[in-house]
Amino acid sequence: MGQALGCIQVEQSTVAITETFGKFDEVLEPGCHCLPWCFGKQAAGFLSLRVQQLDVKCETKTKDNVFVNVVASIQYRALADKAQDAFYKLSNTRAQIQSYVFDVIRASVPKLELDAVFEQKNDIAKAVEDELEKAMSHYGFEIVQTLIVDIEPDEHVKRAMNEINAAARLRVAANEKAEAEKILQIKRAEGDAESKYLAGLGVARQRQAIVDGLRDSVLAFSVNVPGTTSKDVMDMVLVTQYFDTMKEIGASSKSNSVFIPHGPGAVRDITTQIRDGLLQGRTVE
Repeated sequence: MGQALGCIQVEQSTVAITETFGKFDEVLEPGCHCLPWCFGKQAAGFLSLRVQQLDVKCETKTKDNVFVNVVASIQYRALADKAQDAFYKLSNTRAQIQSYVFDVIRASVPKLELDAVFEQKNDIAKAVEDELEKAMSHYGFEIVQTLIVDIEPDEHVKRAMNEINAAARLRVAANEKAEAEKILQIKRAEGDAESKYLAGLGVARQRQAIVDGLRDSVLAFSVNVPGTTSKDVMDMVLVTQYFDTMKEIGASSKSNSVFIPHGPGAVRDITTQIRDGLLQGRTVE
């Protein structure tokens, strides 16, 4: 009805391109406008000023001969002050942008190895954006943002990269585990050495106390019983120790013992053997 009366409505964030007898006339802003068709005026079309996005998937090869698919997202919009150029100069804006993206990506990626492509994707996106901005500004379009959203190598390459990464992590884990076991063994050895050292001190003190007690006993017995010698006292001490030992063996039902001659006369033989061993040791020294 509006067109029949020569009126058109232009939506928000949109402009209308009008022509008079097929020749560009003007750009209409959002709102209601009168186009008297009887004078040859008509709306040639509408142009959106909203930001649009184009995803471009480009297959290329890296410097180390790995084929990858690079996905770039181009965000662009038409400029209101250059609406005439944006409407008339390009018949297929998306195909034009795609061609420029292919050209820049296939010129940049082959100079880089695969790992560098992942590391420098922002630089690649910047190169694409600069080239598009320079080219599309002549056609009335503005490049808002360019993003490299995905870099996808061949499936076999991805699997190999994952295996390399997994092997590296396993190697680090093995080193850490070996280092932990090393520290554990060192601490265990230090604790064992300290334990043995303390046990040795305890045995030494025990023996020193036994020697001191025997010496005091021998001296006290010699003083209180005139005519006895140190040998007599030691024989008596050995007999006492002998009977104490036999008592402990008999009191335990699960003792592991080595049986030796245990008659009373055997004590003198044991004493003689100990004394002879000590004398021989002193002679060797």
